[in-house]
Amino acid sequence: MIQSMTGYGKATATFGDKKINVEIKSLNSKAMDLSARIAPLYREKEMEIRNMIAQTLERGKIDFCIWTEKDVNETATPINAALVENYYNQIKTISENCRIPLPQDWFSTLLRMPDVLTKIDAQELEEEEWSAALNAIKEALQKLTDFRKQEGEALEKKFNEKLDNIERLLKSIEPYEKERVTKIKERITDALERTISTDYDKNRLEQELIYYIEKLDINEEKQRLANHLKYFRETMANGHGQGKKLGFIAQEMGREINTTGSKSNHAEMQKIVVQMKDELEQIKEQVLNVM
Repeated sequence: MIQSMTGYGKATATFGDKKINVEIKSLNSKAMDLSARIAPLYREKEMEIRNMIAQTLERGKIDFCIWTEKDVNETATPINAALVENYYNQIKTISENCRIPLPQDWFSTLLRMPDVLTKIDAQELEEEEWSAALNAIKEALQKLTDFRKQEGEALEKKFNEKLDNIERLLKSIEPYEKERVTKIKERITDALERTISTDYDKNRLEQELIYYIEKLDINEEKQRLANHLKYFRETMANGHGQGKKLGFIAQEMGREINTTGSKSNHAEMQKIVVQMKDELEQIKEQVLNVM
C-alpha cells in the first residue's frame, strides 16, 4: 500500500497545570524538508525530535510545532508590589526636594521602572514533562501517518483507474493496425501509378513495402507499455517509499506512448495516443505526492 506525502496530525497532553500541544503538517517534497517551531523549554530536545520525525516520515515538506498553554492566572508576570511602593516614595521625596511636579499617571510611570515586573526564573525540563510531551509527539506522528495511508488509498484507486484506461486505449489500437497496413499499401501504389507511366517491379515494391511497414510496427512498444503498466501495479503493492520508482516507471510509459504516436501514421491511432498521454499526465501529476 502506497502512502501520500500529504498529511496532518495533532495531539495534546497535560502535565500539571500545563497543556502541551503538538501539530505536524506534511506536503510533497523530493527529500526531507523539516521546519520546526519548538517551545523554549523543549529546545534541548530538538535533535531528538528532528531524528524521530525524519525516521517516521522519511520524505516531505514537514512543518512541526510544539507549544504549551497555561492558566492565565499562572502565566501572568507578577508585579513586585514592594518595589513599586519604594519607587513611589522615592519619586515623592525627589518631587518635594527638587520642586518637580508629580506625574499625573502614576501607574504608567511606576510600571516602567526597572524590575517592577518580576522576571520568572528559567525553568528546567523535568523528565516527567518530557515523557508527556514525547507521547504527544508520537501520537501526532501516528495520526499524520494514518492520514497519509488514507490519502495513499485514494491515490492508488486513482492510479488503477488511469492504468485501466491506458490498457483499454492500448487494445483499441489493434483494429486500426491492420487497416493502416492496407491503406499505406494502397496510398503508395496509387501514387506510383499516377506518377510513373511505365511498368514497375511489383516484387521489388512488395519488398520495399514490407521494409517500410516493419519500421512502423508498434508491437514492441505495445508489449513494453503493457509490461510497464504491470510493473507500476506491482510497485504500488510493495508498500510505501515507492514514489520515486513510480515516477521513473511513468517516464518509461511516456516514452513508449510517444514512440507509438510517432509510428502510428494513422489519424485514429494518433487520437488514441493523445488520450493515453492525457491519462498518463494525470498519473505523473499525482505521483509527485507519493512517498
